[in-house]
Amino acid sequence: MPEGHTLHRLARLHKRRFAGAPVAVSSPQGRFAAEASRLDGQVFVGAEAHGKHLFHDYGPHGIVHIHLGLYGTFGEAPLPASEPVGQVRLRLAGRTHWTDLRGPTKCELLDPAQADAIKARLGPDPLRRDAKPELAWARVSRSKTSIAALLMDQAVLAGVGNVYRAEVLFRHGVAPLTPGRALDRTLWDDLWADLVTLMRDGVRVGRIDTVRPEHLPEAMGRAARVDRHGGEVYVYRRAGEPCLVCGTPVAHSELVGRNLYWCPKCQP
Repeated sequence: MPEGHTLHRLARLHKRRFAGAPVAVSSPQGRFAAEASRLDGQVFVGAEAHGKHLFHDYGPHGIVHIHLGLYGTFGEAPLPASEPVGQVRLRLAGRTHWTDLRGPTKCELLDPAQADAIKARLGPDPLRRDAKPELAWARVSRSKTSIAALLMDQAVLAGVGNVYRAEVLFRHGVAPLTPGRALDRTLWDDLWADLVTLMRDGVRVGRIDTVRPEHLPEAMGRAARVDRHGGEVYVYRRAGEPCLVCGTPVAHSELVGRNLYWCPKCQP
């Protein structure tokens, strides 16, 4: 599932490509056809992301809420648009570009109150300048639940997925099963600040890089990581491989149905 930086990149891209002008809206697949007909030809006001949710704003005509889920993707190209390929839920065509949405978990037209209700259910997003990390801390600091599970709970913290979860805990030497209430405020503030930095970098470069300069391939004389997620990481999807810091094999288990990675020595 795409993590928060991907949705913020999409919001920026869609705002740049489509905002401020009428757009052609269609649903070649047909599952969003009625809503698309109401939006077709209307002005695309803007786009924003909150956690793993994307919102397309059409002003008085409503807000399209999109959650990509496990399989949703956007494809984009300059005009003229080609014939739709596959199950295209939503197609937008603007002044210079078009984009197709396939396979989302959610693609729905909402009014502002309904969109606000979705945002209200989400925790603070490290990529939003209006985020209030103290709200997440209030949940974390009184919880017996592991910090690894809390970081993935979108009602506690929005936008963090499996990669950022594994990597930020490694970078701060935190054992994944540590109860939230066992963290002190200074450590939480450090975790939050690091997530802000890492995720903003992810928005900028379009991939997740979490390895410090001294552990990069060129610094260590090792091969670069090859993975469909891209980026250099410490523990994510490196089960059984030596830790880049201490050499201990990276551990792996499952937690709340998701893969969990950590170094037993660096995260005691």
